[in-house]
Amino acid sequence: MAPVQHRWWKEAVVYQVYPSSFLDTSGDGWGDVRGITSKVDYLKELGVDIIWVSPIYKSPQADMGYDISDHCAIDPIYGSLEDVDHLIAELTKRNMKLMMDLVVNHTSEEVFPSPQISFIPYADNSQHAWFLESRSSLTNPKRDWYIWKPPRRAADGSPQPPNNWSQLLGEANSAWTYDKHTDQYYLSLFSPEQPDLNWENPDVRAAVHDIMHFWLARGVRGYRMDVINMISKVQSFPDAEPVLGPGHKYHPGSKYYVNGPRMHEYLQEMNHKVLSKYDTITVGEMRVADMDEIFRTVGSKAGELNMIFIFDIVDIDEEPGDIRLTLREWDVKDLRYIINKWQRAMRERDGWNSVFLENHDNPRSVSRYTDDSDTYRTYGAKLLALMQLSLAGTLYIYQGEELGMRNVPRSWDPDKDYKDIEGRNFWKKSKALYGNDPQKLAEARHILASKARDNARTPMQWTAGPSAGFCAEGVEPWMRVNDDYKEVNAERQLAEKGDGEEEMSVYHFWQSGLKYRKANMDIFVYGAFEIVGSDTDEEVFAYMQRAESGEARVVVLNFTGKEVLWEIPPEVGIEEWVTGNYTRAKEEKGLEGKITLRPWEGLLGKVASR
Repeated sequence: MAPVQHRWWKEAVVYQVYPSSFLDTSGDGWGDVRGITSKVDYLKELGVDIIWVSPIYKSPQADMGYDISDHCAIDPIYGSLEDVDHLIAELTKRNMKLMMDLVVNHTSEEVFPSPQISFIPYADNSQHAWFLESRSSLTNPKRDWYIWKPPRRAADGSPQPPNNWSQLLGEANSAWTYDKHTDQYYLSLFSPEQPDLNWENPDVRAAVHDIMHFWLARGVRGYRMDVINMISKVQSFPDAEPVLGPGHKYHPGSKYYVNGPRMHEYLQEMNHKVLSKYDTITVGEMRVADMDEIFRTVGSKAGELNMIFIFDIVDIDEEPGDIRLTLREWDVKDLRYIINKWQRAMRERDGWNSVFLENHDNPRSVSRYTDDSDTYRTYGAKLLALMQLSLAGTLYIYQGEELGMRNVPRSWDPDKDYKDIEGRNFWKKSKALYGNDPQKLAEARHILASKARDNARTPMQWTAGPSAGFCAEGVEPWMRVNDDYKEVNAERQLAEKGDGEEEMSVYHFWQSGLKYRKANMDIFVYGAFEIVGSDTDEEVFAYMQRAESGEARVVVLNFTGKEVLWEIPPEVGIEEWVTGNYTRAKEEKGLEGKITLRPWEGLLGKVASR
């Protein structure tokens, strides 16, 4: 096992900003770049080193900016290039950095915003210039910048999709969109408004490299690469296996476009021609099951990316092989297995982990993994914070996670209050399938409330004032604010420092935890992970992180809503309890034998030197 190499991006704390929901300063109910800049000090004080901003490029906003019409321009709803330059300058003053989203599997398509995004102020109406040309004729020079195929023909001669692949944001629909003008279909894996680029074309790859150079030369220090393992497709475009059953016309074709045959070639070319010229942080959004395949991307000598997001934990409640909007039971044994697997593998095989529980595509962690009731929300949020703060890898925090923000109330109306294209498509399909079956429709609504991306996209809760301080009084926010904002907000939590008998807020728990992590990076960022106690325990997850010097800490997490007796293994040798999520002070618990863990209690202990 090679010695661990220390790098700045390994030690950094990354904070993801979902810009539309962060802070509105222009008075249109839509978050903007100036809103981000105004909160740089808030994030600096929290302990953040890098701000990762989700797409703010020019876009019709069919998929909240992931349908881009100009990769080198800022959408007016967010501001201007000058605003981004100012943000970079303010971050630089504070020794912080900006990370952008790189969305280059697809571009935008539509001429006008669809009716489902009528809530967006002055949404840009333009198509991507590349797609305009590509769509104009069969002989246009940019025709093969996208993936076009002739239709199959039904018995009556009507056009049918070239294969049976299903759409990712609505599996009831085809992944192909028909263009009447040229009598061909274009591949649109996510939605008709997001045509896939043809990475087989070297001109496309060169154009992507130019985009990357544009932002890196401007001062951006890295990229989160959206669905980057979908850029290479099997060129025969075969039908997918009918895994969803005979009642479905379209089926997931991921076998033929996830980690495709030329993906590594494309990523190595990108690294050689662009990334190697700068000192960057890169993380790929890649759902990959094959461990060997992952290390071909993130191994220290792979020449591709620094790290990827491993989605095993955020997929823990998903039915294997099914769509994302499904639910299954899980327990702490599943969580222990996943974390042990990746903490050990990355160290043993010289890769690097990303540590996260939340992002813009997943529900709130406190609602998902613990208990978000008024009684236990704070403890659950701190428990999850303690776990993440003590795991090796680059740490990612999603906006509002530092406050313990929770899912939207289940009373919200999917037809009125939900905005996301995936959730809307799911609910539309569910009503069509189960309109006469109240029980199944209720089950679908339960899944939607539990897993909808809208849960993470509600406006940031800054104050107890109107619209949670996200926008000015009298301005209607683009999305409904979570009903609990008067109790859960940054202003209140900043005041709850844990002085005296006062309980420390989730924000200050994160803040103090980040300071402790950075002061002990050899243990937490670079340390070696090992399970403590039984690996079949269904209630308590305990582990140790040990630095190369031998110094170590033990973490004990009760993942239940009840009191649990846990026996400290005698070989651990706890010297003292450093902190816990129930008190700011050192925990007064026994150092050996059995200890009582309260519901959702987490402890951090110092291990005696060997």
